[in-house]
Amino acid sequence: MKNANNYCIVFVTVDSLESGRRISRVIVNEKLAACCTILPNAISIYGWKGTLHERNEQVLMIKTLESKLTALKDRIVELHNDEVPEIISINLHSGLSSYLSWISTSLLEDNE
Repeated sequence: MKNANNYCIVFVTVDSLESGRRISRVIVNEKLAACCTILPNAISIYGWKGTLHERNEQVLMIKTLESKLTALKDRIVELHNDEVPEIISINLHSGLSSYLSWISTSLLEDNE
């Protein structure tokens, strides 16, 4: 069985579907993520600079390797519209071995 601890899911909220698609395409193309799933129609309620805000958002569910996490976060910050983007990662405890292998293969630098 593959060690799932080397894999993580990163959650990022974005303000529009277009922004989510743009970020997803860049990070998959640059092999920072194997896959991005865009979950539509989230509503976030949050405090920012002393004011309560509510906005419709999309949630990116990004599948990647732990070794890619720092570069992934840096790239998302560069691409994101928010001053302080939500970027939260969760390490996997377990997963389907063949799916985890696909993630690894997808992120190989020489994989075309």
